[in-house]
Amino acid sequence: MPKMKTHKGAKKRFSVTSKGKVRRMKAYKSHILTKKTSKRKRQLRRPTTVKTVGDSKRIKRLLQA
Repeated sequence: MPKMKTHKGAKKRFSVTSKGKVRRMKAYKSHILTKKTSKRKRQLRRPTTVKTVGDSKRIKRLLQA
């Protein structure tokens, strides 16, 4: 049986914390930024965790090498 490969797209988008939570960056920060307030853009800079248990399980499976 061949080794499981890391999903490169997931590797670039997600990381796992030391406690096992999945970190991700927030969306809506790429373009059309003039109409968004400074507060909104500042809050979008910060990473957040994936809240759904099922999604985080799927992401961890993609990240395992």
